[in-house]
Amino acid sequence: MKKLFGKVLPPRRAVVIAILSLSGTAGSTAVAAGDVLETIEVRETRDEPNEKLPLDQSASTASRLGLSVRETPGSISIIDRSAIEARGASDTQQILRGIPGVTASAPPGQAGFVSYRGFSASQITQLFNGITVQYDSISARPIDSWIYDRVEAVGGASGFVNGAGSVGGAINYITKLANRDGNTAQLYGSYGSNNSSVVAAGINRKIGGENSADDGAGVTNYLRIDLSRSGSDGYVDGEKRRSLTGAFSLLTDITPQLSHTLAYEYQQEHVDRPYWGTPLLNPTTGVGRIDPATRFKNYNANDGVYEQTVEWFRSIVDYRLSADTSIKNTFYHYNALRDYRNVEVYRYNATNTQVVRNSAFLQRHDQELTGNRLEWQHHGKLGAMQSDWAGGVDYSINRMKRFPRTVAGPISSVDPYNFSTESFFSIPGMTPDFVPDRSNRVTTLAAFLENRTRLLPSLSLVTGLRHDQIKLEVENLRTASATDPAYFSNTYRPTTGRAGLVWDITPSANVFVQYSTAADPPAGVLTTASFSQVRDFNLTTGDQVEAGSKFDFWDGRGNATISAYAIKRKNLAVTDSTNPNNTVPAGQQSSRGLEFAFGVRPVKNVRLQGNFSLVKAQYDDFTENVGGVAVSRAGKRPTNTPMRVANLWLDYAFMPGWNAGLDARAVSSVYGNTANTLSAPGYAIFGASLSYKIQSVATVTARVKNLTDKVYADNVTSAPMFYLGAPRTFEIAVLANF
Repeated sequence: MKKLFGKVLPPRRAVVIAILSLSGTAGSTAVAAGDVLETIEVRETRDEPNEKLPLDQSASTASRLGLSVRETPGSISIIDRSAIEARGASDTQQILRGIPGVTASAPPGQAGFVSYRGFSASQITQLFNGITVQYDSISARPIDSWIYDRVEAVGGASGFVNGAGSVGGAINYITKLANRDGNTAQLYGSYGSNNSSVVAAGINRKIGGENSADDGAGVTNYLRIDLSRSGSDGYVDGEKRRSLTGAFSLLTDITPQLSHTLAYEYQQEHVDRPYWGTPLLNPTTGVGRIDPATRFKNYNANDGVYEQTVEWFRSIVDYRLSADTSIKNTFYHYNALRDYRNVEVYRYNATNTQVVRNSAFLQRHDQELTGNRLEWQHHGKLGAMQSDWAGGVDYSINRMKRFPRTVAGPISSVDPYNFSTESFFSIPGMTPDFVPDRSNRVTTLAAFLENRTRLLPSLSLVTGLRHDQIKLEVENLRTASATDPAYFSNTYRPTTGRAGLVWDITPSANVFVQYSTAADPPAGVLTTASFSQVRDFNLTTGDQVEAGSKFDFWDGRGNATISAYAIKRKNLAVTDSTNPNNTVPAGQQSSRGLEFAFGVRPVKNVRLQGNFSLVKAQYDDFTENVGGVAVSRAGKRPTNTPMRVANLWLDYAFMPGWNAGLDARAVSSVYGNTANTLSAPGYAIFGASLSYKIQSVATVTARVKNLTDKVYADNVTSAPMFYLGAPRTFEIAVLANF
C-alpha cells in the first residue's frame, strides 16, 4: 500500500486529499485566515490488459533484489491476472503462449513441453512459486489457470537465481495468496464446445483482529480460498478430462515487522483415454502428412488413463529488521502421484491401410520434495553509491520412485477409420501391479548472492552468483548388472552467475547488456536419471550474452522491449564417434536470436499488444547411434523448435461496457527428428471475443478459438506422430467481482 501524509491509501481506489494553498510568505508553516483548501484527486493508475507491458512490476524469477522488469538486465515477461482473464487462457500452457518465442504443448508423455530460445525439456526450468521440482516436462503439465496470479518468464541462462536446468530460460507459475487489499470475491463459470465447463470461485477476507497490525495493535489475519472445477469431453474420440484445483492461504500479521503465510495447494486430474497423437502417412519424410479422416481418431486402449494428485505446502515467514533490511524463510513440501495406463504409439503399415499400435505402458511416478529456503535483502550504500543486496541458502531433498511396465508390441493392427480397441489389462504380458525399477534421491544445498550498485545516477551494475552442491543417489530395485548397478551416486558442484549493466538514457528509456551462465544434466533429468545417462559425467555448462533496450514511446501511450542474444551449451552427452556403443560428454548446442515485444494504446478505446521472436538454433557438435553407426547431426536444428513465433492481441471498446477482441498467433515450421528429415508445417491461428460489462460487477464474454479451424501439429512426437492442436471451439463465460 502507498502512504501519503501518514495515511494509508486503499489500492485501486480514488482518494481525495485536502492540502493547503498558502497565500502567505514562502516557507511559512502557519495557516492564516482566508487560506484556501484546494482539493486534489490522487489516483493509483493501472494499465488495462493487453495495453502497455508491465515494465514497472517486479519479477522475483529474474532477481531477489526486488527490481522491476525495467531495472533488470535481461528479457523478462509477466502475464498477470488481468491478461490471463482477457485472453481466455484456461490453463497454464495457454498462458505461456503469450510469452515472446515460447511454444508449449501437452503430449501425455511430455505434457509440460516448452521450447524457449532454441532449447527445451530439461534445459528450461519451470518453477512453482520459485521452487523447482526437477521434473519439469512432466510436473508442468497444463493446470487450470484459476489459482494463478501471474506467470513470469526469464529468457536465457538464469541458473544464478533458479539453480540447475535453466540454460534456455526459466518460467515461474505464481499462485494467488492472501493479501491486504481488502475484502473481495470472484465467481466464474463457462461452458463451451466438447461439453467443456469451468466453475470457479475465490474470496479474500480479513478475519479477526479489528485493529491493523500496521498500527501496532494486535494480530490480524487475511484468508484467501480459490477453487476450480473443470471438465471436458476432449476433441478426439473417447477422451474425457476432469480436474479439481484449489489454493488456500492464511496471512497473519503478528507484529508490524513480522508476518507469516501458510499456503496449501491441491491439484487432482483424471483423463480417460488420453489422446497420444495422430499417425503420419508413409513415407514419414519431408513434410509430415495425416489423413484428414483420422483427425479426431483415438487409438489408445479403450480404458486408457492418465491421472495425478499433487499437493503443495508452504510456510513463509517475513521479518523486517529495519526499513532497509528484511529476512524471509520458506519451508516447502511437495508430493505428487501420477499414473499412466496407455497404448502410446501408432504407425501406418507400409501400404497406409492399417494402423499398427505399439508400446503398452503402465507407469507410476511417486515423487516427494522437501526443502527450506532462507533469504535476506538489504538496501544500503557502498561508499557514496546506492547498493542493494540479496542472498540466502536453499536446502532440499527430492525423492522419485518409478514403476514402469512395458509391452513393446505390436499390440494390434486396426482399420484407420472403423475400429475398436481392447481393455488395457487384456494385453498379453500386462498385469495390474506396480513394480519399482529404481529410486532416485537428489539432495541440493545452494548458496546465492546478488547485488545492484548504482555506479552513476543513470548507470547500474547488477551481479549474481550461485553455488550448488547436488548429490544424486540411484538405487536399482531390479536385477543389477554392469550397465545398471545396484547403487551409484555422483556429486555435482556447479557455480553460475550473472553480470549486467543498465544505463538509463532517459527516465523512460534504457539499454542493457548482460552475461549469464547455467548448468543442467548432460541428458534426461536427475530425478529419473539412469546410470547410462550420467555415469561419471559432470553437468553441462551454458552461457548467454544478451543486449537490449526497454523504453516508453508516444508520450507514454506505449512501451516496448527489444533484445538480441547468443546462447551456447557445452558438454552434451553424445555418441562416441570412434565407438558408437559409448557415450561421451562432448557435444555442443547453440542459439542466436532476436525478441521484440510492445504494448500501446493508440486511442482511448483501442488497446494493442504483441511480440515477435526469431531464433536460429542448431547442434554444433552432436552425434547419434544409428544402427550401430555414429552419425553427425552438426548444423541440424533441435526438434520442435520453430525459427519464428509471433503473437498479437487487439481490444476495441466500441461502446460503453462493450469490448471486441481479436488475437492472432503464427508459428513457423519445426523438425520432428534430429536428422531434420521430417517436419511439421508452420501455422497461423486466430481468435475472437465479444464481452459486455454489467454495471462494473460482472462481465459476460463469448469467445471462439482457432477461428478458421486450422489443422496443425502442436508437437511432433518421436513415434513419429503429430500431436494435433485443438480445432475451432466456442465458449461463453461469466466473471463476477464483488
